[in-house]
Amino acid sequence: MSRYVLTVNVKDDPRIVQTYRDYHRKVWPEVLASLKQSGVDQMDIYMLGRRLVMVVDTRSGFDYRSAFEKHASSSDRVIEWERLMKSLQERPADARPGEWWALMEPVFHLDQSAAISGSPE
Repeated sequence: MSRYVLTVNVKDDPRIVQTYRDYHRKVWPEVLASLKQSGVDQMDIYMLGRRLVMVVDTRSGFDYRSAFEKHASSSDRVIEWERLMKSLQERPADARPGEWWALMEPVFHLDQSAAISGSPE
């Protein structure tokens, strides 16, 4: 299993925040099926204010970028969902060039035997 943690913001409007929440209470079945078919085993999205954090578990050796690209173009209904969700979001100011959902850097694991890239020895 591979795990990725990403973040994006919902636009700064209480109605848009509520709209985002409402859509995610009833995610379209085509979207759920597409995520599973593209290699996503589990996905959780958490919200604090307007900051979203998404935790994605994919099959071992499967890159989340590949999974999302496959998913995002899988059907007209999924394309519609992705376009709609993006219209409710804002790219984080500290995202890398080309990122919308910004990949977060791991800085701590309780299991210290799990190596963290870029951490001091």
